[in-house]
Amino acid sequence: MIHLSPKKCIIITAPSGAGKTTVVRHLLKKWPDKLGFSISATNRPRRSGEIDGRDYYFLTSEEFHKKVDTGDFVEYEEVYKNRFYGTLRSELERLWEENKVIVFDIDVQGALKIKKNLDAACLTIFIKPPDEKVLIKRLKERKTESQEDLQSRIDKMRNELSYENCFDKILVNDVLEETLANAELLISEFLGVNKE
Repeated sequence: MIHLSPKKCIIITAPSGAGKTTVVRHLLKKWPDKLGFSISATNRPRRSGEIDGRDYYFLTSEEFHKKVDTGDFVEYEEVYKNRFYGTLRSELERLWEENKVIVFDIDVQGALKIKKNLDAACLTIFIKPPDEKVLIKRLKERKTESQEDLQSRIDKMRNELSYENCFDKILVNDVLEETLANAELLISEFLGVNKE
């Protein structure tokens, strides 16, 4: 158990395509002086437009596994076959040294591990689609995965939806403006600041 209280963090999780990254970006823009984004490490290839150290810390598989062996991760997961993602301890330390509340945009299993490891310092929010069909449509429209990867994401999404009650708050992302407003309300309460 990692005891970093009274440091705070906000864990935002969702099945792939449910809108967590959109919500996270909105919140970071709303409170840039209070919130800091936890950049995950991954061994997956960089997509077009992604920048190392902004979107992810892109590591080779060898580098990733070496960091696992040396205990550099707070949590890590094999999210898809041979595709690893994790949260580096150094990233948490960097953000807390800047007196920021850390915001995680993370898959469901990683979120559960961080929630367990960071104890009461976290607000956890699960974002879900209005229904499964909407999420499958969003995933197909992104056109960022092969058919095999897309099916893998759909199977994973169905499993992840079963964990929603493990989190403090659930937001249904049906109308984006309402979702963002509700997210702002939850975060302002957690931070003890006015929403405006």
